[in-house]
Amino acid sequence: MGTDTRRSATGGDPADDESRMLTRRELHGRERPHWRRSLVIGLVAVLVVLGGGAAFVAWRLNANITKIDVSEAIGTDRPEEVAGTTDAVNLLLIGSDTREGDGNDAYADNDGTTGEAHSDTNLLVHVSADRTWATVVSIPRDSMTPAPPDCSATAPKEQWRMRMWNQNYRIGGTGCLIRTVEGNTGLRIDHYAVVDFRGFKTMVDALGGVDVCTSEPIDDANTHLVLAAGRHTLDGRQALQYVRVRKSIGDGSDLGRIQRQQAFLSSVMQEATSTKLLFQPSRLFSFLDAATKSLTTDPDFGLGTMQDLATSVRGIGLDEIQFVTVPNETYPLDTNRVQWKDSAKTIWKALREDQQLGVPAKTASPTPTPSAEPLTASPDEISVRVVNSSGVPGLARQARDALQVQGFVGVTTSDGTPGPTGALVEYSGDRAEEARTVAAAFPGATVEKVSGLGSTVRVTLGEGAPTVAELPNRLGDEPLPTPSVEATPSPGESIPTRTATTDICS
Repeated sequence: MGTDTRRSATGGDPADDESRMLTRRELHGRERPHWRRSLVIGLVAVLVVLGGGAAFVAWRLNANITKIDVSEAIGTDRPEEVAGTTDAVNLLLIGSDTREGDGNDAYADNDGTTGEAHSDTNLLVHVSADRTWATVVSIPRDSMTPAPPDCSATAPKEQWRMRMWNQNYRIGGTGCLIRTVEGNTGLRIDHYAVVDFRGFKTMVDALGGVDVCTSEPIDDANTHLVLAAGRHTLDGRQALQYVRVRKSIGDGSDLGRIQRQQAFLSSVMQEATSTKLLFQPSRLFSFLDAATKSLTTDPDFGLGTMQDLATSVRGIGLDEIQFVTVPNETYPLDTNRVQWKDSAKTIWKALREDQQLGVPAKTASPTPTPSAEPLTASPDEISVRVVNSSGVPGLARQARDALQVQGFVGVTTSDGTPGPTGALVEYSGDRAEEARTVAAAFPGATVEKVSGLGSTVRVTLGEGAPTVAELPNRLGDEPLPTPSVEATPSPGESIPTRTATTDICS
């Protein structure tokens, strides 16, 4: 995905703090739902009405999409895909409040923001490997999380600093936002798409309006939206005003706005898959034309890839699309900001392992184990760094002590952002034998070769990581310390979800 140009939680204003690849896989033997068949009929009808043929329509729609490579801004230190989940797809959808581009300034209502672009809407969409479900995670724009200083693509995570979420896009664009997402979730983003004001409005108008439901009247001075309590069908401009309303309704927070946005997206999905749209070819083409014109994506996420993805998810019903908001709590240094709760790790772990929230876990694939061949690298010849990504305090220090007892010298430790479950042993160059010895101390560990570690073998301990075991070629005979902590998370709080079929007035 490259470069798109666009920073102390130390008591000051936190806002100033360092402040795709898609496998084309389809389900077989599954009956296509009626509305999906209708969609195909509708698309064919569009081609007939236009009279220009599929090639022209595809060219037109594909040419609408703006493509920007942000891979250089993301960097190379990225999460690896978990074995058995490589057909899953992670999309980052960004709602930008940019004032740039023809027509966007007309929708930039006076909400107190500057003329710089922010990512006020952040949706991480996970499409399951078997294409039977999808989860949409809303990330609060006011979240305070670790982020790379100056949006550096090379700064190690130990150097990351606290920054408000929507500042990442303002400072470093999509590449910085993706790097921050990946570093805080352990999920690899396959594709991204940015939607601007103008495109959002035009899509809603092409649908003929979208239904919303508000439990209280709205009279918002910033967006100028006035609505009585109840159910309404909004045109494009009204819809844009509605999803941007914040201060004048509910508790005035971004969290309340997220709930309204999720209900709005459900309504859009219901409208976009209805026969009202599918059997009116001109309206359907207008919607697709507006949608593609509004998009900025990575170069690999063109119309062809989108079509492949749309085809592969034909078996997903709206009742299998769930929405969830990252669990959060007040940020101690600024009550106007939030920080993620520990229970957020439940979401990231589930999606990394391609598990649906609230559904019993699938049987995991066997974890790779070290070779049974004799270990040839002596512990005192190996430099080890232990990174604690489990969220359990003291885990890295405990592992360090157990390694040192067995002859490892100069073991260093650090805390890291959430990563793979279990233990991951990484090495560079010709240090495979050293890595094999280290992995033997962590039963069930996965071993991977990466770049940039030099002579150091890095061990990342995630949730469920094993305690250090005794090596057959250890040095000394001092007993290993008795473990005092385990990388087993405590039972988490229930995480509320809603599906795309949930009544918009609920």
